[in-house]
Amino acid sequence: MPRPSQLDDKRRELLPVVAGVFTRLGYRRATTAELSEACGVQENILYRLWPDKKAMYLAAIDFVYEFSEQTWLRLLERDGGGASSARRLLEYESHHHGEFGHYRILFAGLPEIDDADIRAALRRTFARFHRFLLAQMLTQRSGGGGAAACPAELAAWAAIGLGTIANISRELGLLDDAQRRGLIEQIGGLLLSSGGAGRPSAGRGRRASKHTLT
Repeated sequence: MPRPSQLDDKRRELLPVVAGVFTRLGYRRATTAELSEACGVQENILYRLWPDKKAMYLAAIDFVYEFSEQTWLRLLERDGGGASSARRLLEYESHHHGEFGHYRILFAGLPEIDDADIRAALRRTFARFHRFLLAQMLTQRSGGGGAAACPAELAAWAAIGLGTIANISRELGLLDDAQRRGLIEQIGGLLLSSGGAGRPSAGRGRRASKHTLT
């Protein structure tokens, strides 16, 4: 029987493949037979790594955020030529957002939210995206002057919504590549802006904070 560390290594090796199957087929249509075939292992090997298909899917949900975070951190490690991290991420996402189709893994979980485990995994993943984006927005705004048109906490949620709309438009053919790029660049730029129509009242800010998933 492999040592736990070997099992962990094998999970990390196969998880991108597992996520790829859920990206193509969704949660319901993907079978363990198809998952094992894609991974190049017998089904009993997969069951040593994850107890069932739902556990594989939950791991794939976490993978969606972890893959994005690793991609963004590698980007930010490079010299940005003086541009802020938020601006660099916006430029990157305007050209690459949704190109791997991993958002389909999250979309596939929405009909399953009555399952407490899947609901919790989705909430956790969106909360992690929110925390990361919020940190970038706060840093961006701290370097500018004037009052923000929208609190950074809400702007970070709006950025997630913007990405979701871009993904829906990709799936339905509502916008072409150039239009999606323009959507992310222009609307995303407004969300990053520190200038605006004025700071919301303290009461409004307090009410908004109750809805955060963090």
